[in-house]
Amino acid sequence: MTIIGLDDTDSRERGMCTTYLATRVGERVVAAGGDVERRLLVRLNPAVEHKTRGNAALALHVDLDPATAFDLAAAELEGLAEVDDDRTSPGLVVVPGPAEAVPEPVAAFAADAVTDFHDLDAAVDLLDRAGYRHRGWHGGRGRIGALAAVGAWAAFDEWTYERISYREFDRCGTPREVDERSVFTASEAHYPDAWDTVDRAEGEAVCVPNAPGPILHGIRGDDPDAVRAIAGAIESEPVERAATFRTNQGTDAHLRPGAVGDLRDGRAYRVDGVVASEPATRRGGHVFFDLRPAGSDAAERPSDDPVQPCVAFEPTKRFRDRVRHLRVGDRLTVCGEVARGTLKLEKFAVRDLVESERVVPDCPDCGRRMESAGRDQGYRCRDCGERRDRKAERPLDRELEAGWYEVPPCARRHVAKPLVRGGFDAPVHPER
Repeated sequence: MTIIGLDDTDSRERGMCTTYLATRVGERVVAAGGDVERRLLVRLNPAVEHKTRGNAALALHVDLDPATAFDLAAAELEGLAEVDDDRTSPGLVVVPGPAEAVPEPVAAFAADAVTDFHDLDAAVDLLDRAGYRHRGWHGGRGRIGALAAVGAWAAFDEWTYERISYREFDRCGTPREVDERSVFTASEAHYPDAWDTVDRAEGEAVCVPNAPGPILHGIRGDDPDAVRAIAGAIESEPVERAATFRTNQGTDAHLRPGAVGDLRDGRAYRVDGVVASEPATRRGGHVFFDLRPAGSDAAERPSDDPVQPCVAFEPTKRFRDRVRHLRVGDRLTVCGEVARGTLKLEKFAVRDLVESERVVPDCPDCGRRMESAGRDQGYRCRDCGERRDRKAERPLDRELEAGWYEVPPCARRHVAKPLVRGGFDAPVHPER
């Protein structure tokens, strides 16, 4: 086996797509007498500064010899990569397999590329020490992702599928012609084996991108037959070619354990904590609240307790209503990327809800609301003189239940795990 790793050939403005390049390279492998055993689409750290759109790197596992594979991949890349864009910096890595047996440092490099950062010097040093063929264009920063894609099969255990259909290349940059009704019908027939094809509440076919590249639609799920069936049932403009990828999409591979007071920008975390402030909707419709450490007393926050700002941005739509229903003292697990000190919510789990609130007591005799009798002197009824030492507990009607809540499909990051996939540690409330 030979592994071909590719990355950073597309452009935000000019289009193209590295998955399209990988599909074309796979076709050249077959034309050269080889075979493609496996196609990998690996989403790397979504907070990387130099990413184009989804920060995906690609790997092909083929049975062509490494020298031939390198030459044909380089030739295809040179004809397609958008190197006129200053942000595009392609990289190619070709190594002998098998993919399960790459050196441990290469597998570790792949794992870290999803949760942390690498620089180009570290990637090139590892490539040279391993004796791998590699080449960069326009700086060659894409060798970071290409090397990560090479090590991904050994680094990760959980994989899903995406069936990507490509439009005729000369149509790139024009509006896509896709019959949305057929997308919704096909999605319903294969849910939940295939997920995030549509957002029913928003009426949006999320599988159809807006970017100017060659992808017509991409269908994601746990069952390769289901994603192929949906793709085949969609009525659209002509499909030029299609390919099925194994991918770490929908796995939460980017999340790392963290604690309030110890989170860093540019990483994504899973954090336990207690709601420390009432959710507030600010300009633009974004909803903010503060989280404090999980061990904090629910009744009163110490002045030296660290807090972690959290936000549900406006594009998360109805998810913001879930956040608005939180109350001070609720115990949560939150998941999301930290940027500029704020955790951008992707999902959260309610662990324990505040079920009552402390209020000024009513007089048991006349039913009137009591008044303060003075500092530390409790409460009294001004009509009959009845007294109480402290506030009363009043039950709360809560809109939330225990369990996991998530952003809707229209706002989901590629690598974030949809609740419908299961495997969570509490009841789930999936969005469709």
